[in-house]
Amino acid sequence: MLKIGEFSKLSQVSIKALRLYDQMGLLKPISVDRFTGYRFYSASQLPRLNRILALKDLGFSLEQIDRLLNEQISPEQMRGMLRLKHAEMQQHIEEEQSRLLRVEARLKQIEQEDMMSDYEVVIKKIEPMTVASIREVLPNYFAIGKLFQELNVYLAQKGITKFEYDAGIWHDPGYKESDVDSEAVLAIDRPVPETDRIKVYELQGYDAIASIIHHGSYSTLNQSYQHLLTWIENNGYRCIAPNREFYIQGGFELDNESYITELQFPVEKI
Repeated sequence: MLKIGEFSKLSQVSIKALRLYDQMGLLKPISVDRFTGYRFYSASQLPRLNRILALKDLGFSLEQIDRLLNEQISPEQMRGMLRLKHAEMQQHIEEEQSRLLRVEARLKQIEQEDMMSDYEVVIKKIEPMTVASIREVLPNYFAIGKLFQELNVYLAQKGITKFEYDAGIWHDPGYKESDVDSEAVLAIDRPVPETDRIKVYELQGYDAIASIIHHGSYSTLNQSYQHLLTWIENNGYRCIAPNREFYIQGGFELDNESYITELQFPVEKI
């Protein structure tokens, strides 16, 4: 018989780990001195310990290893668990590769600008939401304010005066000087009747939205848009739907530096 320290040296597994495996029932000592509490092991236990280590190296948790060792797991069940582990690891690799691309893009940006950017882009998920909407071709982007005013008047008549968010959706594929295909939307907590002008529907959610926060005047939104679109291209994404502007703190003034606007592009990996 081997004391726990001797077994630890023989197996190259720490005493702390052996004690944990004992507590979990993964590898019990062959005997425990009832007076001193010393644990004793046998060299014949090395194959089981090596199997624990091999399964751990494959990425299985100790709880999963306990099930694999102590339950009657069929070969098909084992194959299923390995396939699931393979899929988890593949997803992790893809996430890390995507993170690596973002790090490389940030390094490239700092090298080009020789400074830290004031802009931060994040990828996030947004859920669908019920909205009231007016869509119209407008003379310019700023004219969307009149659509919000019309929506507010109509919804107030229906008893709705508070909204989770208000947003502009720009349906043109690119920037336009005039004749802008614009949509004003207000998130509402309950449906209201539609009119010829005002539509009520569920605004689509997306699993991946590239988002940036713009602090300042609407007149400088182009700077944030430029940074956001450059980030999307450099990080291996492409835009798949019209962009949205969420007016977190805003109004109807063109040059108000206190405004906060979130710019969003639905995206997917190329």
